[in-house]
Amino acid sequence: MNNEHDVSAFQQQMMQAGYIAERSLAATLVLLSELQRPLLLEGDAGVGKTEIGRVLAKVHDCSLIRLQCYEGLDVNTAVYEWNYQHQLLTIKLLEQSSVSPESAEHQIFSEAYLLKRPLLQAITQDRPPVLLIDEIDRADEEFEAYLLEVLSDFQISVPELGTIKATTRPYVILTSNATRELSDALRRRCLYYYVEYPNFDKELRIVHTRLPQIGQQLARQVVAFVQALRRADLRKKPGIAETLDWAAALLRLKVNALDERPEAVMDSLVCLLKTREDSEAMSEATVQRMVAGAL
Repeated sequence: MNNEHDVSAFQQQMMQAGYIAERSLAATLVLLSELQRPLLLEGDAGVGKTEIGRVLAKVHDCSLIRLQCYEGLDVNTAVYEWNYQHQLLTIKLLEQSSVSPESAEHQIFSEAYLLKRPLLQAITQDRPPVLLIDEIDRADEEFEAYLLEVLSDFQISVPELGTIKATTRPYVILTSNATRELSDALRRRCLYYYVEYPNFDKELRIVHTRLPQIGQQLARQVVAFVQALRRADLRKKPGIAETLDWAAALLRLKVNALDERPEAVMDSLVCLLKTREDSEAMSEATVQRMVAGAL
């Protein structure tokens, strides 16, 4: 990071790509590029962590490679696997020729038969991509330990081929919803940034950026209502995507103000409330009180 201008310019580039970023986040992403260190983004589901990876790819004009983590994630899904059907077909063809077994084995265990999964794809690109490792906290500790090795050396061992070293070093972003504690070893290897829910002013800017056709009155009421909803005792708080979905739905329903058509507001709450318990908790009287508070 050279100077003050670098961070401001990067912040402006993110805004042009459709993401309203605080200076602190822009500075962290500049450091990610300068230091070539992975970045761990932590925060509640719905605060826009995954979107940061997409926007970073837009700003750097590079490809985005995403690895969605889950319990039981293995090497075949995350790193590579062999194209067994293609290999079997080749073996049958080779059986009809005079090729020696050693030569046949060498041929079928070549890169032509290797299916590259996200981690291997990311280190073998001609141009550095953004590698988004989404919800790392959902993967088990064994995979996390394997990932540490990859992020330390940026190389992957394939027994039949040897070690494949990185052609370029990707911009690595890991996200976590903090559903389990990540290892100290992983945290040490990463830059760290905690992503909060946006405050009123930032969320209002996001709504205007994504939905420029929305009126100032409705935009302010939508954001005020959602912000109040997040403070309620809900099982699943609405994220930024839900705010945008609800605002778009209200526009489609020709709503100009929340107090103008109460039935349309109730009908459209399916955009915000994502569990049975939360839907039942939001009675018509409760919603009317929240609407009144948002006016």
